[in-house]
Amino acid sequence: MTDPATPHQPADTTPAPDTYGAFDKLPEMTCSPLVIGIVAGEVSGDSLGADFMKQMNNLRDDIIWVGVGGAKMQAQGLQSIFPLSRLAVMGLVEVVSQLPDLLKARQELLTAFKAASIDWFIGIDAPDFNLRVAKKLKPQGVFCVQYVSPSIWAWRESRIHNIMAATNLVLCLFPFELPVYERYNHPAICVGHPLLRTIDQTLLETPINQRRSELVWHNDGLQQFFIDRFDEVSQLICVMPGSRRGEITAILPLMLDGIQRLLLLDPKLCFIIPTVDQNHQYIVQDVIDKRSEQLRAAIAVVYDESQPAFSQLAMAASDMVMLASGTATLEAMLLERPMVVIYQLNQLTYQIAKRLVKVPYVGLPNILADSAIVPELIQEQASGDNICRTVMRLLQPRAYAEQLKALIDTKYALQQQSNHDPAHSVIEQWFIQNRASHQNHDFNRQDGHVGQENYDSQDNYQAQ
Repeated sequence: MTDPATPHQPADTTPAPDTYGAFDKLPEMTCSPLVIGIVAGEVSGDSLGADFMKQMNNLRDDIIWVGVGGAKMQAQGLQSIFPLSRLAVMGLVEVVSQLPDLLKARQELLTAFKAASIDWFIGIDAPDFNLRVAKKLKPQGVFCVQYVSPSIWAWRESRIHNIMAATNLVLCLFPFELPVYERYNHPAICVGHPLLRTIDQTLLETPINQRRSELVWHNDGLQQFFIDRFDEVSQLICVMPGSRRGEITAILPLMLDGIQRLLLLDPKLCFIIPTVDQNHQYIVQDVIDKRSEQLRAAIAVVYDESQPAFSQLAMAASDMVMLASGTATLEAMLLERPMVVIYQLNQLTYQIAKRLVKVPYVGLPNILADSAIVPELIQEQASGDNICRTVMRLLQPRAYAEQLKALIDTKYALQQQSNHDPAHSVIEQWFIQNRASHQNHDFNRQDGHVGQENYDSQDNYQAQ
């Protein structure tokens, strides 16, 4: 299957001019190291954190990073206090069993932050954990930022009051998240997803056959896989069952049920599963090894050290993507790959969520488009038969072209609304709020005896 020729326009990610100047207006930030506490709660958060850290490191070379993150954040200078996986807990019900350790982890972080005397705290996603940390830090004078808005646009808008109490600023990834903050007059900026800036645009400019050749020759395991199959490949489908063990064990078996049926209709279909690390590869392969020989022979489970570039190449080289809900759906959209979303939660978690969530979609392309441009097979709909029928329907030329056009239109709309730089946005807001605080202090100094006492007490509090 070949793609229709489409124009490709990079997103405008140039920060506003005032943002560039803010950093130079902060003399107090240039005389001593800036200590930043930062916490990511899962693999996608590690990517966000690394992107933010890289931006900040390009502005200053004396930043001290303290917190929790994965390999990407550690490469930018973070000495992680404990493994990121300790915080990567999926679902509402599942959190309960891990609660004692999560509480212990929070206390360990707060102790480390106090010892390091952090200036800022950047909580990346994981709002249930990070906002509780921030709520302890903000009254101590720490500038607190939540990077990735909690889903208050989808459910429990009343949480805005806790967010306001815990944060000085919220960095939103998507424009549809801003209105709720505007209603409550809380600082929030749409910075866009880092993928808008980091995804390899050359993949979109390269013919799909060339992408496929680069994919195969890039990895020894794939070379052998395709040599064994010779030219007997009708379509290549990329499978992304999630990065967490809970997701893989819940969703991958459903995907395999669908793949088994697809192979009965078209034995020449091939599937590739790019994994985020070797442990992820072992978990995925263990699930597949329990299936039929025909299915095992049709699937290549591959880890490559060039992650995430390899996963992007795998998606770009495939005719379509079968994936769990999450960041990967955005990635597939930006790579202009038609997709089917498959997701399943713990049944109790799902029943609770169904009653609370007020948006009709789980896939980001659908939420962004406010329309069902991508098929979503959720919970009981995620059966082998439904997956098979949906994939075969999407592979038909007309359906394929229609979804591809909708994805491209949604992608360009998102690019136009996501043009703020995360690092400069934080710096600018820090400067604005710091300046406002100083002005209030100056006003209190001129406001008689009571005002002077208030000013002195605030000074003493900051000193403590």
